[in-house]
Amino acid sequence: MQERKRLEEHIANDDRIRGMTDDLDTLFELAREGEKVQGDLERDMKSYGELLERLETAMLLSGENASRSAIMTIHPGAGGTESQDWAEMLLRMYLRWAEREKFQTVITDRLEGEGAGIKSATFEVNGDNAYGMLQSEIGVHRLVRISPFDANARRHTSFASVFVYPQVDDEIKIDIKLDDLRIDTFRSSGAGGQHVNMTDSAVRITHFPTGIVVQCQNERSQHKNRDSAMKQLRARLYEHEMEKKREETRKTEDSKLEINFGSQIRNYVLAPYRLVKDLRSKLALGDVDRVLDGDLDPLIHAWLVWRKTGKIAGDDKDESQE
Repeated sequence: MQERKRLEEHIANDDRIRGMTDDLDTLFELAREGEKVQGDLERDMKSYGELLERLETAMLLSGENASRSAIMTIHPGAGGTESQDWAEMLLRMYLRWAEREKFQTVITDRLEGEGAGIKSATFEVNGDNAYGMLQSEIGVHRLVRISPFDANARRHTSFASVFVYPQVDDEIKIDIKLDDLRIDTFRSSGAGGQHVNMTDSAVRITHFPTGIVVQCQNERSQHKNRDSAMKQLRARLYEHEMEKKREETRKTEDSKLEINFGSQIRNYVLAPYRLVKDLRSKLALGDVDRVLDGDLDPLIHAWLVWRKTGKIAGDDKDESQE
């Protein structure tokens, strides 16, 4: 059902693009005939561009967990009230972004700061591709502003770290395909009577994708031995999948430990000038208030392009000017 929903969304987006393209063609034709349709053209072109950017963002997502919902954690850095207030600003920013994207959010843990802000927060972002997009936010975020907590109105720098986990289903489904198996029968070599030793009742099953081999020869019936071997295989595959999950968790934790307050990924400057700059994609935006109000799509899109292609924001413009 999830796959069907995803495909139906692809078809609906395809139909929508075709419809918008036809509408734009009509408006351009009317403009050529002298009709005053500039306002409609500008409005439809803006909507068309926004839709294409959203679809490109979805295409740039990669990784087996990209389509999953996400769990986010925010921790302030050193600096007491300043950093705690900054952490709360980030929490608000992500909640507003999720609201824009029509994701559902659930705050599962929030520890209030002393005086202002938060000491930590953990929340779920539930919806398709939430984790794939929010991976762009993993790291340290740096804020420069005139402190509202400083009576002398001095400029302060604050840090907060953000980390994102994919939500993984507790239930691991073991899907065994017959094409992935080789089933061999052979004569039992152990004690068990004349019938066991004279017929090919023992069963050995090899699972090609993992290399796991199981066998059973205790029963007189080949059918029972096969059922027993399949049960062993399912148990072995379940443990194999659990080990993969544990390894993924270890990798996630290792990457989390690498985050420190000298490795910021993005700067938010409110004074002496106003600018948000991502230090990876090099995208810089002047409308800081809009970003802090949850408009993260340009930053997420630029990061996805940078991760996928290595291109930084403005590369295409520079090449065209050259």
